[in-house]
Amino acid sequence: MIEEVYHFTTSSTKLIERILDDDQAAINHMILAKGEALPEHYTNSHVYLLITGGTLSLRLEEEDVHLYEAGNIVNIPYKTKMNIINPTDEILEFFVIKAPSPRKFHQE
Repeated sequence: MIEEVYHFTTSSTKLIERILDDDQAAINHMILAKGEALPEHYTNSHVYLLITGGTLSLRLEEEDVHLYEAGNIVNIPYKTKMNIINPTDEILEFFVIKAPSPRKFHQE
């Protein structure tokens, strides 16, 4: 078998899971209920947020908050301050794709 398969959890409760972490990429899967958020932090790689359910509220640096619904992919540059929250009653589900893996930045 040439391909490698990675599994992720299906759930309706808060979930943060690491799916993949190698030199090429890191992929995390996240599920947040209404009002749940990630701690404000700076990106440690080039980040792509792939929203698969609900609405993601995103604030970057000191800019205004923007809302992104399922079906969007948001690209966030390296070393950008970000704040993510689920502002709606609907479950927010998204994938965080970091390319390259953050550990590649620490090797340079």
